[in-house]
Amino acid sequence: MKYMKLGTKPDTFYTEEAVRSVLSDVPTDLIIHVNNTKYLLHKFPLLLKCGLIQRLCSNADNETGRPIPIALHDIPGGEEAFELCAKFCYGITINLSAHNFVAAISAAKFLRMTESVAKGNFIAKLDLFFESCILQGWKDSIMTLQSLWRHSGWSDDHRIMQPCMNSVIEKILIHPSQVCVLNSASSSSLVLHGHGSLLQVTWSYSYTRPGYTKKQQRSAAPKDWWTEDVSELDLDIFRSIISTIRSTKKFPPALIGEALHVYAFKHLPSPLEFQEQAQSSSARTDDTLNKHQRVLEAIVSMIPTEPGSVSGSFLFRLLKIACYVGASTSTKAELIRRSGRQLDETTASDLLIASTTDPQSHDIGMVAAVLESFLLQFRRHMPREETERMIMSMTKVGRIYDDYLQIIASDSTLPVSKFIELAESLPEMVREEHDGLYQAIDTYLKEHAELSKAERKRLCRLIDCRKLSPEARANAIANDQLPLRTIVQLLFIEQERVGGAGGSKGDPAISTLNEFSDAMAAQDEARRFRHGLEGGHRREERAMGARTDNTTVAPSPSEPKIAKDERKKKGEGLGDKCDKPN
Repeated sequence: MKYMKLGTKPDTFYTEEAVRSVLSDVPTDLIIHVNNTKYLLHKFPLLLKCGLIQRLCSNADNETGRPIPIALHDIPGGEEAFELCAKFCYGITINLSAHNFVAAISAAKFLRMTESVAKGNFIAKLDLFFESCILQGWKDSIMTLQSLWRHSGWSDDHRIMQPCMNSVIEKILIHPSQVCVLNSASSSSLVLHGHGSLLQVTWSYSYTRPGYTKKQQRSAAPKDWWTEDVSELDLDIFRSIISTIRSTKKFPPALIGEALHVYAFKHLPSPLEFQEQAQSSSARTDDTLNKHQRVLEAIVSMIPTEPGSVSGSFLFRLLKIACYVGASTSTKAELIRRSGRQLDETTASDLLIASTTDPQSHDIGMVAAVLESFLLQFRRHMPREETERMIMSMTKVGRIYDDYLQIIASDSTLPVSKFIELAESLPEMVREEHDGLYQAIDTYLKEHAELSKAERKRLCRLIDCRKLSPEARANAIANDQLPLRTIVQLLFIEQERVGGAGGSKGDPAISTLNEFSDAMAAQDEARRFRHGLEGGHRREERAMGARTDNTTVAPSPSEPKIAKDERKKKGEGLGDKCDKPN
């Protein structure tokens, strides 16, 4: 940060009983009121530099010889800015920097401290500092833009804002290979390489990525070195800078996306903070919500159209925030569309969107809309290369979605019809295996013990027994939460698998089948005791007899068909999914 020192006299301003004055043997003849502060000053030094005070004093009736009162309540920058101007008039030492530049020049223009009033006046000094110091520095330009926005009602936007923005953009567009990092314990700085030499200017910047200094011991600056400092700016200035940078087409979309990511994390609370706010008794003000809504919608509008410019997790974060701040329908629709395109990049936790009406439950409708957006990609003709990529994407989404189902299955308020609707919304071809779906259904059954027998059967029909791994089948057969016919389906699938592996020769597969049989027998006995099954006694005895025979013989491929035919006569089909041949 650069500074400019003006004046040589010591500071003789002092405060006495809420009145500011100057230590002097000469009596004061001017009373200036600035907001709640009264200044007792001298006309002579102020009249020499301030055109406004000259005019006000000339219009004042001073026949009594008393000090002339002047009210300057509307001076930009308030007391602090006025005092800088007053001290300049007295020749008292002042230090100018990007922190107080905007306030000082706004007040100086208000007081008309121009060259026409006095040569070498305050405005001319400030203009020199602006051109030679602020515009040459990185942090200085950023700080001036921040300060400018706070004083936007009085500052000269065209003469200050645009040059600062141009300075910032010019430095951002310099390729990282043209700058080197000056490593220091306190800050990072950039030095621009000239033609065979270094320019005499250093840019300090903020870069607080976790672990960067440990992992990135290099002399070149990171490509996104500018993103954190730019994120400190007001939304309109930030949007203008990003728009200009994008128009040059010098940066990849991912770098623009990173700048948006940093800005969002700086200015938008996390979804968890919104959720905690909704659960607490205190509520955010409308002004705060409107501000967050404005930031969110602006960020969404600036996301590059290219896929991968931002991560799928970031898109879901914005979607969650959009639900809390009441974003427009078009903004939500755009986030749903983009999230669907990158659904395979997410995790199950990303899909957990809390309901705005009941923070304890989940907004499953929003997730269903994102999934539908993802599936829309497959309703068009694709070249072979893209088809292979999309198949991999579908497989990932299948796993992610089943993990999501397993999490929301523990929601005690989730109706079974909604859970089934969610599970069925994923096409069969997307699920290569049903282990995740089985785990989700198992969780739902445990958390919803009140389900009727019919609801349990309907739920378990979702499972394709042939798509379960051996480990999952073993777990399911021993699972007393599942309906009996699902257990029987699993046993027949296992019998078919073992029979096809040549189990009649006494190989180790026989032992595996015996283990399943023992588990089935124990479970059937428990079910018979607990539920008093009557109509199924003969079937259970036949199954147990086949398993407990002294001579264990692997079932022939025809046995499942015979058993199935018998069940069909009794109206107890195995279900469409498990009756189909491999």
